[in-house]
Amino acid sequence: MKEGKKLGKKKIGIVSLGYGWLPCEPGPSRFYEIAKIFSENGWEAELVGSSFQHFEKKPRDTEKIRKQGYPFRCTFIPVPEYKKNIDIRREYSNIRAAGRVVEHLRTRKYDAVYCSIPANRVAAAVGKYCHEQKIPFIVDVEDLWPEAMEMVFHVPVIKNMVFRWYRKDAETAYRCADAVVGTSDGYTDRAFQNQKRNIPKKTVYVGCSLSVFDEGVRENSPEIEKTENEFWITYAGSIGASYDIRTLVMAARQLQDQGEKDIRIKILGTGPLKAELEELAERLDCRNTEFLGYMEYKKMAAYLAESDVLVNSFVKNAPQSIVNKVGDYLAAGKPMINTLGNREFMQLVEKKGFGRNIEAENAAVLAETILWYQAHKADCEKQGEAARKTAEMEFDRKTSYLQIVELAERLVE
Repeated sequence: MKEGKKLGKKKIGIVSLGYGWLPCEPGPSRFYEIAKIFSENGWEAELVGSSFQHFEKKPRDTEKIRKQGYPFRCTFIPVPEYKKNIDIRREYSNIRAAGRVVEHLRTRKYDAVYCSIPANRVAAAVGKYCHEQKIPFIVDVEDLWPEAMEMVFHVPVIKNMVFRWYRKDAETAYRCADAVVGTSDGYTDRAFQNQKRNIPKKTVYVGCSLSVFDEGVRENSPEIEKTENEFWITYAGSIGASYDIRTLVMAARQLQDQGEKDIRIKILGTGPLKAELEELAERLDCRNTEFLGYMEYKKMAAYLAESDVLVNSFVKNAPQSIVNKVGDYLAAGKPMINTLGNREFMQLVEKKGFGRNIEAENAAVLAETILWYQAHKADCEKQGEAARKTAEMEFDRKTSYLQIVELAERLVE
């Protein structure tokens, strides 16, 4: 299908309570972009989100959102609030949300429904409803629950009881699916691990909107202060259990001890471990390290573009694959140090030549790699060019998300 082709007024419900963030809010905008590209290609789209903003853990400003004038309908399902990512109240919220989403779907006449997983309970409920009503159901695998939670939840009896239901709900969603979209091959294939079915599937990276990223760079780069000799190493993203910011701080201290005065560590983002890691950096007297907190997307883009090397920093055995930040990192056109041990992503780094894979949780190796990049500016430039080329070819949502529209069109022909 060619970009811009009109498909007729078919109706699609795009259900994403935990991930359906919009440009006027903090948080990634993947599902906004999906709804937008369906609308641009002749579909009548509705983004079904939550009344609770998961990223900030507070009620949404729905009036502010409605004033933006998005080219699709936005509906916000009322759900109970919760305080933490891993919280029994979050599970209660998802249980209540699942029933309320289905109640809402009964008031609509969709030609197809597109639904993110997690939350597993919501995806399972939506999948069962669509199966019963014979509505084509596309499941979008954003993350793996409970695999991603097992790293931080250490109460065996409760863990086994709760996670059993996560797995059951996931299998229900996959069994009801008429097609699967995953944000990596590993995530796509997870839907078929216990479901040997011949249904359409696509891997569509989270990616980013290159035009929006580049606009952010143009608008904000002039305001960023950086001296000529400074060499910036930057991390942008969540500061939680899977993301190894501790080793980055320890490497910063080693570099400082070695007398490296020009290297600066910039940490963008927020999360449950931010305060603890800021305290660690202060205790170690890391004068080369700065926690900049959450940053509006376009300003973050400028910081990435002004950096010299970007760090995709994960702990050992992290279950993630090709995560949100990768598209933005590549768009910045900078080399990437990767500690994520996911085989699919490590192979992508090597094949495309935009960075180096190193051992996770090893501050000495990380510090040594940073020094290598500082001493090899030509390699930095070469890998940065490879990163930008990869972004343009495979991670630009303007073209890559058309694959999702094409998949839905095949199901409703």
